[in-house]
Amino acid sequence: MIDKIILTFLISQLIGCASIGPDIIQASGNDYNIAIQRTSDEQLLLNLVRLKYRDTPFFLEVNSVSSQFKLFSEAGISANFKKQNTPENIGLSGKLNFTEQPTVTYLPLHGDEFIQKLLAPISLETILLLANSGWSVERIMRLTVQNINGIPNAPTASGPTPKMAPEYTDFLSIASLFRELQNKGAFQLAYKKTEKNKQATIVFNNKQEELVAQVRKKLNLDEQNSYKLSLGQGISNDKKRIVLSTRSLLGVMYFLSHSVDVPDKDKIDGKVTITQDKSGKDYDWYDLTQGLFKINSAAEINKEIGIGTNYRGSWFYIDDSDLDSKSTFSLLTQLFSLQSGNAEGITPVLTLPIGN
Repeated sequence: MIDKIILTFLISQLIGCASIGPDIIQASGNDYNIAIQRTSDEQLLLNLVRLKYRDTPFFLEVNSVSSQFKLFSEAGISANFKKQNTPENIGLSGKLNFTEQPTVTYLPLHGDEFIQKLLAPISLETILLLANSGWSVERIMRLTVQNINGIPNAPTASGPTPKMAPEYTDFLSIASLFRELQNKGAFQLAYKKTEKNKQATIVFNNKQEELVAQVRKKLNLDEQNSYKLSLGQGISNDKKRIVLSTRSLLGVMYFLSHSVDVPDKDKIDGKVTITQDKSGKDYDWYDLTQGLFKINSAAEINKEIGIGTNYRGSWFYIDDSDLDSKSTFSLLTQLFSLQSGNAEGITPVLTLPIGN
């Protein structure tokens, strides 16, 4: 009888160990996933704030994560016997402990290759890839394009905070038109096959001719449905082509850094550049980034913080209910991954045959 009790007890201990192991791994894996994702977001936000103060950005990425689990178990049994060799009482005891030894390796992102990717203009391939992945074409254009057919989108905002307000109002109306057309399914961004290669192309259909006519007028285009897309500077003499000048990844980050709400004390102390409009008044950068992005500041952390970081004695954060800012920040993280990683050869799936 005693043998059966002991055997049952030991089996229960082994079963308990077998079930605890997977639970530990699952909980630990989720915790690492959440911690690394949040740390990466906070680092990116921190670098945007640094750029506002003209401080040097610095990037770390998690290179590897490993963890060792050590499981210790003990089992015991005790009994008091009468003279007839029958147990008067039996005591069972058990102990189960585990320890975790994590190792996280960080890799600084630096060197010629990374700097070149940081400073290189965003490619048409990246823009088309994002647009065909479901992102708002208006959000993509406002973020990545600083000039379309000679119409500027705050090109001076692609660097340290300028002293004079940028030009962008005409561009915003064009980006808004493209978003309206996108919502109505009135155009496609694709690659058109040619005899030698593939040409980035925008193709309008006949669903929204009035809106398309407005786009043609603003961009000085001929009346047709298909236009070539290319990278360049200034105004194109080819009325069958749309020429884009794109920001670099660092330019995109500078552009978004202007939306940082700097504490008044730092403005008074001259720690940031104060931009002025044509009348000489202080310019509000939210006029440029409204509906796109906003970084708030506070003396202390509060419950409204979605993503936050502490810098120069203040908290800078994206409000958890500011869905536009959170969407733009998510798009920025994807741009960062595409530009800082090896994304060569990645193109949208949609390809139009010759003659279309």
